[in-house]
Amino acid sequence: MIKHFILNGLLIFSSMQLIADASSFTKDYNQNVLKQLPFDNKDDFEESMKGFIAPLPNNGVIKNDKNEVVWNLSSYDFVDEKKEEIPDTANPSLWRQLKLLRKAGLFKVVDGIYQVRSADLSNMTIIEGNSGLIIIDPLLSKETAKAAIELYYANRPKKEIKAVIYTHSHADHFGGVKGVISQADVDAKKVQVIAPYGFTESALDENIMAGNVMSRRASYMYGSLLKPGPEGQLSAGLGLTTSSGEITLILPTHLITKTGEEMTIDGVKIVFLMAPGSEAPSEMLFFFPDFKALAAAEDATHTMHNLYTLRGAKVRDARAWASYLNQAIEMFGAEVEVVFAQHHWPKWGNARVIDFIEKQRDMYKYIHDQSLRLANEGFNMVEIGEKLQMPDSLAKEWYNRGYYGSLNHNAKSVYNFYLGWFSGNPSTLHPLPIVEESKKQVEYMGGAHAILEKAKKDFDQGKYRWVAQVLNYLVYAEPGNKQAKSLLADTLEQLGYQNENGTWRNFYLSGAKELREGVHPLAAANTLSPDMVTAMPIENFFDYLSIKLNGLKAAENPMSINFDIHDQNKKYNLQIKNGVLNYFANKNNDSADLSIAINRKDLDSLIMRKVTMEDLTKSNKVSIKGEEGSFKKFLSLFDTFNPWFNLVEPINTKN
Repeated sequence: MIKHFILNGLLIFSSMQLIADASSFTKDYNQNVLKQLPFDNKDDFEESMKGFIAPLPNNGVIKNDKNEVVWNLSSYDFVDEKKEEIPDTANPSLWRQLKLLRKAGLFKVVDGIYQVRSADLSNMTIIEGNSGLIIIDPLLSKETAKAAIELYYANRPKKEIKAVIYTHSHADHFGGVKGVISQADVDAKKVQVIAPYGFTESALDENIMAGNVMSRRASYMYGSLLKPGPEGQLSAGLGLTTSSGEITLILPTHLITKTGEEMTIDGVKIVFLMAPGSEAPSEMLFFFPDFKALAAAEDATHTMHNLYTLRGAKVRDARAWASYLNQAIEMFGAEVEVVFAQHHWPKWGNARVIDFIEKQRDMYKYIHDQSLRLANEGFNMVEIGEKLQMPDSLAKEWYNRGYYGSLNHNAKSVYNFYLGWFSGNPSTLHPLPIVEESKKQVEYMGGAHAILEKAKKDFDQGKYRWVAQVLNYLVYAEPGNKQAKSLLADTLEQLGYQNENGTWRNFYLSGAKELREGVHPLAAANTLSPDMVTAMPIENFFDYLSIKLNGLKAAENPMSINFDIHDQNKKYNLQIKNGVLNYFANKNNDSADLSIAINRKDLDSLIMRKVTMEDLTKSNKVSIKGEEGSFKKFLSLFDTFNPWFNLVEPINTKN
């Protein structure tokens, strides 16, 4: 919002962008939430502190080796636990979730099972075996994982880590692995790394192949660009936010392939339940019979989860998700006494555990079935998102509230899962690109002045959804229009203040911030870390190169290059032809333009342009046959991704 003030009798407009207060419509909206939900139920506050042992040290501030802050729990100290007062700029339900997510530190789940919570977006779980430890999901960053295990060691006997289990293929469940174990220990078979079948492929698909665009959108989703506060970031619903430390990867040494598979690690028996295509393409739940404890991975948490995540990912199978939860009840329901997940806090007692899992199961099944019912009645994706409502028996359970996923976008996800992006209406089959469409929309609406005049009236009446939609056209048609950007920012702000969903709020407020200030790179989680690239198998590395290849440019520069990766005793021929990169294992082409003998680590550095071919040649780390200039041409065919492209303005707009 552009403010003005009087100086020496003159009206002066300030370029300073100020955050707005909640409007009367937003205040009314949020007050109504207090009447709709059971805020007098305090069970979650008791359970979230059950088994508390010790807080995070240093007031929850975790730094990297450069003394840079990568996690800051203290930034949420604006929440006063003793006061019931809720800011007008916060949806009361999301504010309640924030209070619960601030319960941080080391907790005992049952004797032998411990969790470190709110030291990152996810939880780290520690299982005590006969002589060592099993770590489940070592957080997102190396630094936070290291701090988490140090907190455990400060309060429990220090034992060697015997195994690390990845519940699924999302980075916040494996990225901190080198904070708790080393590749050397894995190579020496001192530690095993266990994951569900398909883990490596799924982890690289999400975090590398689409990593640049996904990381950019994740900066909005988790509110990485926002300052925590009543007018800013209030968590991501699933956790507070993402850490900004180093993301690492150690590949699994053992894959679980089928439901019912059992392992005993350091005296601890584990029974696995495969859950592919649920919250992640590769995921598994597991049961500890000796502890009567079910590890629910991320399939049963204290929120409605995403069937489609706003950062972007493959759409998830709601029917399969519900079936896995049902299978968990069938397999373990008679014995289970506690269920814990890799986010939020556990539930204890057989009856309460079963009730929780059943209602999470029925929530996903309801969204699936009713979305398809409406689709089969002829409603399109957007209409289904608006029409679908859950019964109170599901909707008024706090753990089914839409803090991370939402009923609206999950219903759309089911439609998309079965029917894709096209509604069936041929008028929507081949729309104009957004900039061209926006210019025509502005023209048809009577120009910028007419749009702004009408939009301001609608804004003053609290019609924020429509104002956001129509002003988006104007910003894309005229990205230099400051009035349009300012009013759109104010509008997105109010939508954020009203939202129960942490990720929707973060998207709205991040958009408002960038409309006012432009794009300014800040510390945020980026799965395209050097360690991730280095850890991926060489075939996946070549697949990643294929994504970066500029097809039209490559079509004019066909070439063939032999690579001898001598430390891995592997040979490949890379062929660029028809604008496509193909690779052939165990093969060299005698007529190749270039043959290169190199170690894998040096190849990674060369491709990522950390070193030059000249550097490696001088240090005798590479052997070349053919024209060296061919490799420079080869590198020139690959695009460099900009991780800070525009999201609320046209891509070619300069900030």
